[in-house]
Amino acid sequence: MTTYPSDSLKRKTAQLIEDWFLAAGRDLPWRTALPHSRGCSPWGIMVSEFMLQQTPVVRVLPVWEAWMKRWPTPADLAAEPVSEAVRAWGRLGYPRRAQRLHAAAVAIVEKHDGAVPDTREALQALPGVGTYTSAAIAAFAFGRRESVVDTNIRRVHARLFTGSALPAPAFTAAEARLAEQLLPEDRAESVTWNAAVMELGALVCTARSPKCEECPLAAECAWLAAGRPEPEYTPKGQSWHGTDRQVRGAMMAVLREAGAPVPRELFLARPAGWDADPASVDLIWGGPDGVFRTLDALHRLQAPTDQLERCLAGLLKDRLATESDAGVTL
Repeated sequence: MTTYPSDSLKRKTAQLIEDWFLAAGRDLPWRTALPHSRGCSPWGIMVSEFMLQQTPVVRVLPVWEAWMKRWPTPADLAAEPVSEAVRAWGRLGYPRRAQRLHAAAVAIVEKHDGAVPDTREALQALPGVGTYTSAAIAAFAFGRRESVVDTNIRRVHARLFTGSALPAPAFTAAEARLAEQLLPEDRAESVTWNAAVMELGALVCTARSPKCEECPLAAECAWLAAGRPEPEYTPKGQSWHGTDRQVRGAMMAVLREAGAPVPRELFLARPAGWDADPASVDLIWGGPDGVFRTLDALHRLQAPTDQLERCLAGLLKDRLATESDAGVTL
């Protein structure tokens, strides 16, 4: 059962976690809640929020840095074809995020004179920006008092105030009320609180191996007080090997590497005459040698033909790829 904290406990909790965050928070290039932050544009923060959806920081960092160097403003990205955004997305996964970020950049240029809008409502009207992302951008880019609730924050709240090992499988109204109650009234403090709780969940109050001995809130934690009871359900991990997602990702890697139309048949079957030599692809196709590695990785999956056909059709339907007489390209 959720226990709503008293005002004194909220103040104590906020101070403890803020002190911890100022000492232990990672100096990420898009972070603005730390005093020594390097500063980041609203666009940079927006890009980070798109990239961090279901993708860990360590994978996002190099892609974000390359992206911001190439497209430091929404107008820079909007001026490029969407295929370049998808190509630059690299191996972050879920490449439709790149499409939506490009569409959002176009909308920002067309409707907001190239400046990222600063309210949650205007942000949420952009392509690809949902409830969480709009709140996060409004808070971290513009200092708005917004309740930002991601998986990490939900887990900290659940353990700290409900005594549960994990939050409910789906975000509940009770969780939303608790998050709003916990949010400091002061705008600057609310931004720091959101970032600090998120960081605590990412670094200390983790899902599988929480470091309770390092937690600044251990003395206040209902889950610890209850003896760290086991979760009431087993989280369903996302499968990968053998899935359409894996095959689609391998096909996208081929397209990013090729930089030129790839004949359809190279996606659907390992060609006759293929051997462990990049020159074999060059002889069969005449395309860039560098594509050998990604084509080889695709065919090493040994996906059945019907799956290969389905995945290629899906990429074309989702407009992540296009097909012409010359072949398939981004």
